[in-house]
Amino acid sequence: MEPETVTQSQPALARAVNLNQPRVLVLNVSYEPLHVCSVKRAITLMMYGIAEVIENSDDVVRSPSTVMPVPSVIRLKRYIRRPRVHPIPFSRRNVMRRDFYTCQYCGSRQDLTLDHVLPRSRGGRHIWENVVVACRSCNQRKGNKTPEEIGFRLRVPPKAPSFGLYAYGHASEWQPTWQKYIY
Repeated sequence: MEPETVTQSQPALARAVNLNQPRVLVLNVSYEPLHVCSVKRAITLMMYGIAEVIENSDDVVRSPSTVMPVPSVIRLKRYIRRPRVHPIPFSRRNVMRRDFYTCQYCGSRQDLTLDHVLPRSRGGRHIWENVVVACRSCNQRKGNKTPEEIGFRLRVPPKAPSFGLYAYGHASEWQPTWQKYIY
């Protein structure tokens, strides 16, 4: 007998799932994103009838008697009132998270710094809409000029992030299926 091999139709069965990893998007009844929770917490919310699955990932969780797909997006069944959250604090770390640790001029991920689109010496402010991630060489080439003057083009216009994924540090756990739920 030949040993069983993993085929293309079974990729999820071969991967181990870390149940404590924050990778499930939790939505309010109104489909407003609330936060990101662990797989273990999401399954608990589903088992107690507090949440329902909106989308599943390709992974599965196995027990001796059950095989369950790992949820990617869940929605609570009751509305949770949330006080107006303070804006995400402006910091070097949060700017790096917003720009996915990538130079906004050349796309490099090495030797990163922060750059003021309109330089501070020319009246630029230290705010979300004026600060981007730039590699050291692009930042030095740009110097005291605007991107247009030097011939640079921003990959994404800078703006303040609107959802707390950046503040909670889960940008690295971003799932492509979340795109339609995060505004």
